[in-house]
Amino acid sequence: MARRVIDPLTRIEGHLRFEVEVEDGVVTDAWVSGSLYRGMEKILLDRRPSDAFYVSQRICGVCPISHGHASTMATEDALGITIPNNARIVRNLIEAAQYIHSHILWFYTLAALDYVDPVKALSADIADTYALAQAAGTGVSDFGAVANRLQAFVDGGQLSIFTNGWFGHPAYAEDMPAELHLIGVAHYLEALEMQARANEIVAIMGGKFPHFMTSLPGGTTFIPTEQKLDDILFRFLELNEWITNTMIPDTLAIAPFYAGAFEYGGGHGNFLSWGVFNDESFEGVNRYMPSGVIKVAEGLTVADADPANVTEDVGRAWYSSPSGLNPSVGEADAEWTDYDTDDRYSWTKAPRYDGAPMEAGPLSRMLVAYLRGVQPVQELVDGALAALGAAGRPEILVSLLGRVAARNLEAKIVSDWSLEWTNELIAAVAGGDSNYFQPHSVDAGQGNGMWEAPRGALGHHITVEGGKIARYQVVTPSTWDCSSRDDDGVRGPMEEALIGTPIIDPERPLEACRVARSFDP
Repeated sequence: MARRVIDPLTRIEGHLRFEVEVEDGVVTDAWVSGSLYRGMEKILLDRRPSDAFYVSQRICGVCPISHGHASTMATEDALGITIPNNARIVRNLIEAAQYIHSHILWFYTLAALDYVDPVKALSADIADTYALAQAAGTGVSDFGAVANRLQAFVDGGQLSIFTNGWFGHPAYAEDMPAELHLIGVAHYLEALEMQARANEIVAIMGGKFPHFMTSLPGGTTFIPTEQKLDDILFRFLELNEWITNTMIPDTLAIAPFYAGAFEYGGGHGNFLSWGVFNDESFEGVNRYMPSGVIKVAEGLTVADADPANVTEDVGRAWYSSPSGLNPSVGEADAEWTDYDTDDRYSWTKAPRYDGAPMEAGPLSRMLVAYLRGVQPVQELVDGALAALGAAGRPEILVSLLGRVAARNLEAKIVSDWSLEWTNELIAAVAGGDSNYFQPHSVDAGQGNGMWEAPRGALGHHITVEGGKIARYQVVTPSTWDCSSRDDDGVRGPMEEALIGTPIIDPERPLEACRVARSFDP
């Protein structure tokens, strides 16, 4: 038996360590450790509720939009504020731009090099690369120029941004043609520009990126003009075209070479979504991506999600706070002891829903939406399954490859909806509707902002007394996914997903890194 420590896990946002025990070429046990104390809840105490919108965004530099919205929604819930419909549309659009940015960033910049080997791309035939791109229906780039750039890196004795990867590892698909590797590298470089395009939309509507300024409690301070709406629509159209004609075909072209990843990485099979992108009802179950809870062991059925059913265990984490509290009355009192996988080993609590660990993220949202009967989601998922030779088998998405595919398919769904919402806002402006903000003056209450970051289920919980924050708690997607063991010793979702992962080389457990990075921790 071999024990391997990955610290830090690279190509993620944040600080994460994990350990695996490997026996007979398979992971038999795992521990995931969040190695940084955040303490944002302490920073927010005694501040004005409106400050939480600005401060809580600093929790994450990749998904600040979602934190800002969840924080604002918690304050609005506490103070009894209902925002105007125009503000709902504006928030959906800013959130959509962040989702598109995050999904492109994750697939190409953070995860693609687990499946695409730049070194193998060097042996690609350029003419064959163009032919393969056309056959796969994916975007055509200047593949010769990309190959020359790669060759220049190698001739110079290093691989520049591709340095220090486990390239040449036997876990890379042996039968995947060099030309497809080159296509992946070319689109990796294109994706850097597409991410920036999505961020430009956030900057237009939010004032800046990463930490936007406009979704304050009560609505939005962004007032669209025809020129700004034209700028926004142009960028959403460009992103939609690129996702449709490059990102989705890339996914479907690469996936068959890693079909074995449908057989592991599924974890507990429990999924939670609070829902995201409001319709006019502002109800979680009616959101474009609706709320819901799934326990695959009970069948592919969905139940309503209730924040009252959430608790947080801290017995294996570095906190002195009591275990089993609902986040609305939760605490985050740090108590460092020592790193010990038999005792405490993480700054990440163990949130549970009805006592069960829950995976959060695009796979959770897509499964919930699929089972809730969201037609565009069902059509896209069914089409992708058919293309991969798994028609009528949505259950195989509960796997490593399913998690990867779900995120990329969600990028397509959100980019389609972004065009719908932009045109909806254009119509409102043309009709003279100028209501974007609801003034308020209440200074006490308790509220929950249940929302979804690109990474998954996000909850902000606030108590306001005398116009100041008396209590604040945040349960992030990575808290759900990277959960430590709970007080009963049950593994968190990522820990459980690592169990059964095949490992060819225990000294370089690339397959385990794929599983960990599939959660976008």
